Amino acid sequence: KGELRMQSLSFDDAGMYQCIAENTHGIIYANAELKIVASPPTFELNPMKKKILAAKGGRVIIECKPKAAPKPKFSWSKGTELLVNGSRIRIWDDGSLEIINVTKLDEGRYTCFAENNRGKANSTGVLEMTEATRITLAPLNVDVTVGENATMQCIASHDPTLDLTFIWSLNGFVIDFEKEHEHYERNVMV
Repeated sequence: KGELRMQSLSFDDAGMYQCIAENTHGIIYANAELKIVASPPTFELNPMKKKILAAKGGRVIIECKPKAAPKPKFSWSKGTELLVNGSRIRIWDDGSLEIINVTKLDEGRYTCFAENNRGKANSTGVLEMTEATRITLAPLNVDVTVGENATMQCIASHDPTLDLTFIWSLNGFVIDFEKEHEHYERNVMV
């Protein structure tokens, strides 16, 4: 195939590489530069969110995406407690922290630690729990005669500290009430 594979790269491997392809009809050259990048972890460009919301009983993923080369090793803490993989908590290979079946006890300060052979860094955010949004009255199936009007209702309960938006779709496509106002009408009951 004409491949050149290198493993366990070091700074000495950086430079201009040239591939030469030759047959009885001639010879051609192609050049490429290999740069070796190494830097300690830094959260300057992508800090953790300062406030993370999670629905009670739901699932939350807290991202930890520092810039680093080589790829850092990750660890997490909640307050002063070091977190380990368990039945509800999982640290992903990319550094993200996943918590399932979120409870009030999960609220608190979470810190992601990233470390490679060039250095280490950390970033912290606060997890807050909200009441889960629930559909309390779902739309019902409606049979109507062609040309008649149909009304469908949807009512939901939600955390009072959050805004609620209803989105209607038809066969998987979101209805644009502004463009299709001749056919659809939205009535919001407070």
